[in-house]
Amino acid sequence: MTFLTGLDYASVAVFAASGALAASRQQLDLVGFFFLASLTAVGGGTIRDLLLDREVFWLANPSIIGVAVCVALLVFFTAHLLESRLRALTWLDALALSVAVAAGSGAALSAGQPAVVVVLMGVVTGVMGGLMRDVVCNEVPLVLKQGELYASAAFAGACATVPAVYAGLSSVMTLLACTALTFALRAGSIAFGWRLPVYKSRPPRA
Repeated sequence: MTFLTGLDYASVAVFAASGALAASRQQLDLVGFFFLASLTAVGGGTIRDLLLDREVFWLANPSIIGVAVCVALLVFFTAHLLESRLRALTWLDALALSVAVAAGSGAALSAGQPAVVVVLMGVVTGVMGGLMRDVVCNEVPLVLKQGELYASAAFAGACATVPAVYAGLSSVMTLLACTALTFALRAGSIAFGWRLPVYKSRPPRA
């Protein structure tokens, strides 16, 4: 297994857990758990692969869906043990975002794409699964919450891959740096309230 494949597996597992926790908050049945976990787990990677015109990763390796289903089953029987499922969901999503951004950027790098595509594929892979999950659950998507460092954290992490490659870092170190920066920014937003400035309307000038 390559490091890039391992990132795909890791992002699938953690995003599946966040999707299953969202299903538990919606009090869905077991099939609902499987659906929401799988949608969250592979949504971003599917869009990435379609845009890069390559075989969709879970069609090439269907065992990835098995990972999402197993994680959903585990959460179905253990979610009630968590003191705060919302808090667990928020932190799992932060971890999944960080790994998925690296997986998306790494896939574009391995395909020889230019820097702008590398960055965009990192962001797409990171945010789209969670966006689909939140829309299906009728929640305001995290990516759209006022000032949250979410898409911006994904963007910064994906951007970090470009100078790292030019600096001659190995692919593993490059993607680890991407993961670390994305998680640090997202964690800072959750734990310390880091925010981007938001637009505030003002009355028109007379």
